[in-house]
Amino acid sequence: MKRIKQLNSRLANQIAAGEVVERPASVVKELLENSLDSGSRKIEIVLENGGTRLIRVRDDGSGILKDDLQLALSRHATSKIEEVTDLEAVSTLGFRGEALASIASVSRLTLTSNASEDMQNGWKVVVTGEGMSAELSPAPHPGGSTVEVRDLFFNTPARRKFLRTERTELQRIEDIVRKMCLARPEVAFSLSHNGKTLRQYPACQSVSEQDRRVAAVFGGTFVDNAVYVEEEKHGLQLRGWIGLPTYSRSQADQQYFFVNDRTIRDKLVTHAVKQGYSDVIYHGRNPVFALFLSLDPALVDVNVHPTKHEVRFRESREVHDFIFGTIHHLLADLRPEDQVEQEQMDPAMGVDSPPVQNSFKMGAGGHGGIGEAVQHYSRLLAGEQVSGGPGVLEQGESDDTDVPPLGYALSQLHGVYILAENVGGLILVDMHAAHERITYERMKKASESDAVKTQPLLVPMSIAISAKEGGMVEEHIAHFEDLGFDIQLASEESLIVRGIPALLSRSNTEQLVRDVLSDFLEYGSTLRIQEHRDEILSTMACHGSVRANRKLTIPEMNALLRDLEETERGGQCNHGRPTWSALPIAELDSLFLRGR
Repeated sequence: MKRIKQLNSRLANQIAAGEVVERPASVVKELLENSLDSGSRKIEIVLENGGTRLIRVRDDGSGILKDDLQLALSRHATSKIEEVTDLEAVSTLGFRGEALASIASVSRLTLTSNASEDMQNGWKVVVTGEGMSAELSPAPHPGGSTVEVRDLFFNTPARRKFLRTERTELQRIEDIVRKMCLARPEVAFSLSHNGKTLRQYPACQSVSEQDRRVAAVFGGTFVDNAVYVEEEKHGLQLRGWIGLPTYSRSQADQQYFFVNDRTIRDKLVTHAVKQGYSDVIYHGRNPVFALFLSLDPALVDVNVHPTKHEVRFRESREVHDFIFGTIHHLLADLRPEDQVEQEQMDPAMGVDSPPVQNSFKMGAGGHGGIGEAVQHYSRLLAGEQVSGGPGVLEQGESDDTDVPPLGYALSQLHGVYILAENVGGLILVDMHAAHERITYERMKKASESDAVKTQPLLVPMSIAISAKEGGMVEEHIAHFEDLGFDIQLASEESLIVRGIPALLSRSNTEQLVRDVLSDFLEYGSTLRIQEHRDEILSTMACHGSVRANRKLTIPEMNALLRDLEETERGGQCNHGRPTWSALPIAELDSLFLRGR
């Protein structure tokens, strides 16, 4: 049997590097976190060969004292925590004191720093991965620090073989920089590669400059298709941008979530955001967002993963429900007036204000559509004013404030679309999708107003469960009753189901119970019953909505538009398809080369 031996410092650091330093992007992340923790306001990142040959990070932070430079490259040496109690409420991005030592063990590292304003007070320390011996010497340097990492993994060729192409490694680094830029808008960042400047993010001094930075990260169209979030409740604060349901992507590659300015990947957070977009995003699409959650550092554990990408919340259910509720209600409160650009038109291009019905009632006749519009315009040409249809105002009579966001109906197109005119141009509405959302939301409100009814089972069902699930059932028995379940524990590993929600009486009882149990174990709450209910109501609303080729009169179309403006989540149908789209007058002018 081999004897137990103490590992030498070099080998121990290389083992630690295997956890901390996966690739060049990991090095950049650790160095940027150190720079931000030092109070930097300007950070420069210089790369060569995707970071494998050179990574240089220069900042204007507080710097490191001469006597601490060599110690900074030792394992478990840090200025950010001192006692166990500090670890329970970490407020800095870094805290373990392992990054620099791990990086130095697999590279040729030079650390230059100056903790004063006098450039001549700078010092540098050079370390190579071979011996980990630190050489200290004077080096003029402005206030702040510069970390230069050369020949990454030069002494661990096996690790180097696992690296991707230069382009791929560079893209990973760019993603890290983008995340840091979003988290700290007050800091200026610059990124160059092989002597070429790739990214420059000036420090943001105003809200408009912050919007420009967000646009630079996501693309110019994101800010115009996003809603700003700012909500605070019970010590939790959520802010940031969420993309409109219609602004989605096939991949989940533009989803950024930060906890106390630390970028994380957490399944609880992902689930909460996904639930917030339920009912409004098209199947298979992924929302785009940059969200920042702030809370007491004592309520979140950041020391649960070597790369600090994961966290644990002390009150996970409260955090989940807060994120979900904020996004859910914000998307529900969106109305067309929040999305339609109210551009002032020429008074001669105005529309009049026909009588508006308060509810949408299907007409029994077959008139309407294109034929009705032609009749309206024929009578208008003869000088006769038509009630309930489009008209022509005299110069100066238009009052844009009286024109609703979706405007007034002009006609029906191919029995599928409603054409309407507002002050900004042309509005196209999918009448089936619009009526489906209106009907669906009304059915949900009617269903939510009644308590969940329980359907007793003719034969009670016994379900085998784990001891952990049994403890959870006992803890949340009141929640199960609120959801419409009549269950009780028969033993530690068995429960009896005597009743289920009446609306889901045709569901697979055992699978339904197990899904609810799984949600409680994973997230501390469940929306499973609501999702099943909504699925049934959605199907009913779809079948009960106006179908294609159904002719509508002008008043009926206008009534539908008014109802849509007041409906929660009216921008999308139950399946995530858009209900309406705008064609601005400027776009129409460009089609006909007007103004050229």
